[in-house]
Amino acid sequence: MESAPNAQATWPDDLYGLLKQHGICQVALVPDAGHARLIRRCEADNDLRVVTLTTEEEGIALMQGAWLGGQKSVLLMQSSGVGNCINMLSLSGIHRCPMPMIVTMRGDFGEFNPAQVPMGQATQAVLEAMGTIVHRADRAEDVIPTVEATLKLAFNTFRPAATLLGQRVLGAKTFGKDD
Repeated sequence: MESAPNAQATWPDDLYGLLKQHGICQVALVPDAGHARLIRRCEADNDLRVVTLTTEEEGIALMQGAWLGGQKSVLLMQSSGVGNCINMLSLSGIHRCPMPMIVTMRGDFGEFNPAQVPMGQATQAVLEAMGTIVHRADRAEDVIPTVEATLKLAFNTFRPAATLLGQRVLGAKTFGKDD
């Protein structure tokens, strides 16, 4: 049990359309409930290559390879996976490669799991320390313009950029622990 994005919310579908509009050809991801609807849309699209990763830093390498091969990509992950990417994020500065990331937050608003809090609270600072420009969306109506700004920034300036999707947008996971 969890509080997932409202089934009537349109932002996951709008986000899929935005990725298509910006010419994203490859989507790297570690499965995540916060991205579930977007992932299903991407997997159903035969024009998108969806790569399920064993660990998030593999997504950094995938984005490098996609860019060198002439394709745009995006990395979808949860905040707990950001720590796995720290060393690999240095590649963007060395190779001037765009690395757009869409990160669902844990350890944030209404979190029940104490293990998620440390990385959730450090996510933005960690990304920024590695040269990533970070934007945050805490309201459903901010998701699309914020991700669009992240995509434009990454592809126009050849650098890592991330949008953090806060738990106010996603819903805080409870796994039945509503107290």
